[in-house]
Amino acid sequence: MSQRRWSLVTFAVAAVAFVVIAAWRIPWHPVPGGTPPPVSEAQVFTSAEIARANAYSDPARMLAWASLAVSLVVALVLGLTPLGARLAGRLRGWWWVRVLLAVAALAVIGRLVTLPFAIIGHHRSLDYGLSTEAWGPWTVDLLKGLLLSIVISGLLLLVLIGCARRWPRAWPAVAGTILGALVMVGSFVYPVVVEPAFNQFTPLQDGPLRAQILHLADVEHVHLDDVLVADASRRTTTLNAYVSGYGSTRRVVIYDNVIKDLPRAQILSIVAHELGHARHDDVLTGSVLAALGTTLGIGLLGLVLSFVRRVPGGMRDPTVVPLVLALVAIATLLSSPVNNGLSRLIETRADVDSLEATRDPAAFVKMQRELDIHSLSDNGPTWSHVWFGSHPTTLERIAIAEQLGRRMGVTSDAAPGG
Repeated sequence: MSQRRWSLVTFAVAAVAFVVIAAWRIPWHPVPGGTPPPVSEAQVFTSAEIARANAYSDPARMLAWASLAVSLVVALVLGLTPLGARLAGRLRGWWWVRVLLAVAALAVIGRLVTLPFAIIGHHRSLDYGLSTEAWGPWTVDLLKGLLLSIVISGLLLLVLIGCARRWPRAWPAVAGTILGALVMVGSFVYPVVVEPAFNQFTPLQDGPLRAQILHLADVEHVHLDDVLVADASRRTTTLNAYVSGYGSTRRVVIYDNVIKDLPRAQILSIVAHELGHARHDDVLTGSVLAALGTTLGIGLLGLVLSFVRRVPGGMRDPTVVPLVLALVAIATLLSSPVNNGLSRLIETRADVDSLEATRDPAAFVKMQRELDIHSLSDNGPTWSHVWFGSHPTTLERIAIAEQLGRRMGVTSDAAPGG
């Protein structure tokens, strides 16, 4: 078959598999009785709290949009004009060395053009008390993130171009399969390879809280070997917890400032949410969908490139790197509403699990309020949340808690300052 047919087959098979897995594993109706409309801001926050959140979040959102726009424009200029190919063409060495050098050069350029937005953002986070990280450690974390980006993008391009050199026609199917498998492997090893580079983790100390969390895991039918505490307070005052990995690398992590700043009932609400993810193997589901999405994307990439004749050597030539990265940037942006829409459904189910396990909607509401106040987040435009929001809004989550509370015959308190 021609490259175009291999690409079409790869795209079609991955797309069908993605739809089947999504239909099977995504909770399309996660809220018993249907999802209620969000509560009003005035019901949850004081006018001063709303004003402070808007004062921080509105400019922060504009900075994020501007940074995204600039990075996308730079990627498109380098990828869709001869400029990027000429830059990659000046590099010397074996083909794989040229690929890695091109990826590194483009990553550094992308980081430099968005650096002013990152600096302004961190300065504002310090001013508003959201960050506790000095400029030195912040720079180190920035460089770690850049290095991680180069490694991931470099591996992507090495597989793509290596497969194209070995299988000139069938490379979309071969590369799509290999990269899909690498996504699964990456998700599995991420908690033990990447996360320790940014945080230190210690087991939660024995005591009443640990005992209650383990009991909560039993209630949600989750096998839990340990609960880890991340030293997040050295860089942020925001509150969070998460679950990562799957199988033997699955871990539930709580920020240390959650334990320091929140009452036990609210901590249990947060942990119950993360246990809900573990109960339904949401990380595994997300990893499978990401792997299929990657394979689907490679098939689509092959289709696009089959119509592009700008690169003399096609996918065999390292000068194609800027074009591929530009197309990946476009695809990532365009697929965001789908990915984030599925994520919001999964997060909503975890909220429902938390409320049903703890039967304490009042603690859930107060916890959501505290998380929102600590992060100074607000709703923002609806289109922005649909496109970029991976979680339901605080007002949506509180409405769900109130509705489930009424079904349970338990009251909740969403009053400002309550």
